[in-house]
Amino acid sequence: MGLLSNRIDKGSLEAGDHVYSWRVGYVYAHHGIYVGDDKVIHFTRGQGQEVGTGTFLDALLLSSAHKRSQLECPICAQQTNEPHGVVSSCLDCFLAGGVLYRFEYKVSPTLFIAKARGGTCTLAGSDPNDVVVHRAMYLLNKGGFGCYNVFSKNCEDFAIYCKTGRLVVDHGPVGQSGQAVSIIGGPLAAVLSTPLRLVTTNVYGMTVTAVGVYCASRYMADISNRGDVRKIEVEELTARLSVVVPPVVPS
Repeated sequence: MGLLSNRIDKGSLEAGDHVYSWRVGYVYAHHGIYVGDDKVIHFTRGQGQEVGTGTFLDALLLSSAHKRSQLECPICAQQTNEPHGVVSSCLDCFLAGGVLYRFEYKVSPTLFIAKARGGTCTLAGSDPNDVVVHRAMYLLNKGGFGCYNVFSKNCEDFAIYCKTGRLVVDHGPVGQSGQAVSIIGGPLAAVLSTPLRLVTTNVYGMTVTAVGVYCASRYMADISNRGDVRKIEVEELTARLSVVVPPVVPS
């Protein structure tokens, strides 16, 4: 694993790998699970299943949508993609012209902090590859992954769940996605470092404080350090998702 990049070539892929490719420059990455035979299972904005943020970030959601151009691919044209948002694509369609990267698991704390950009690695360990592939295939064929939300349930959350079986259980505003934490952590660090202006005008001091707050927020929000995460079997997860909550009827 490189300090600056997790870029790999297709020949080094193994079934069960968590892969990703950057979209919209390096603003947002789309994640999935490679299951072998040149196929990737990933979580997208299923029709009628997305949850918007009401901000410019909604535009980023389009970057993980299943592209119409995939209909021209003889492999993906044969896939039956249900509207629950978990789909199977060939590797080329998943990459959509981007570069292939592999998400790294069980990295050291030093390397985790050094990788300043979230959404590339985690301190948590991965389950065996056959278990990872089983979860991804099960969610594709039987369960789905609920409603897509860029902050609390996105493509990275899906891939991390497949790799670890861990899920945020308190329905908080942020899932286990490292890139979501990065989006929120940057402004948070700036806000928390602002009071320093009352006691100092040292730009370097404020910068160091902001960077420290950002790194600490990323470290504490990693799935291996959070208290609102627990291991959930994929069969239990799909059973939860299948429960239909009746609509509230106004009195």
